[in-house]
Amino acid sequence: MTRPSVLVPIQVLEGESLPEGTPELLTNAHVVLLGYHVIPGQTAPGQARMQFEEQALARIEEFEAVLTEAGATVDHRLVFTHDAQQTINRQIAENDCLAALVPRTLADLEDVLVAVRGTVGIDRLARVVAGLFADRDIDVTLYHVTSEDETDADVDVLLEGLADRLADENVDPDRIETRTDRDVKPVDAIADLAETYDVVVMGESDPTLATFVFGMPADQVADRFLGPVLVVQREPTDDE
Repeated sequence: MTRPSVLVPIQVLEGESLPEGTPELLTNAHVVLLGYHVIPGQTAPGQARMQFEEQALARIEEFEAVLTEAGATVDHRLVFTHDAQQTINRQIAENDCLAALVPRTLADLEDVLVAVRGTVGIDRLARVVAGLFADRDIDVTLYHVTSEDETDADVDVLLEGLADRLADENVDPDRIETRTDRDVKPVDAIADLAETYDVVVMGESDPTLATFVFGMPADQVADRFLGPVLVVQREPTDDE
């Protein structure tokens, strides 16, 4: 199984660290560990690097060692930036990351909620979920909030297609369940349901991960759900 590439952004000089359970979650991942520090507009990135690089790299290398010991492969990046959102998006693109992690403490790793939404293809969801969890005793629930123009048959094709793909990628079919809801707000429904799971995997919201990490979807899902969220990225377009 190919390791899925996962971006892990850490504000390395703001006291952020790898939350408990993160190394275990990413055992089967190729981690792109992004240590970043947001600098004032009048400060040049080169100036900040000269002043803080040694301290920041020491922290990043500590995190890299912990992730590597848990089984992950790791590349690290250190960026001093005026724009955190732009930096995260650029690193996702440059490193061809399938997903990005919104880090949260993970006490147990027994069940995963996969929110299946229209913005991210089945292939990319399957590669992340199977890559991280196929060889582990973890239950996977595929969850979809049905839109007005979707029939029951449409939903069955969507969820069964993903379940079959996961089974083909060696996820135990007996550990895969499907669940649907109608007439609910998707983000609210995901956040409410997530409370009974250890990890959430969901497709990025429109148009970028940055809106998830720093914008409204984060307030509605990641901030209400205390566990980690893996945000699977859309397939880049030719223009992007």
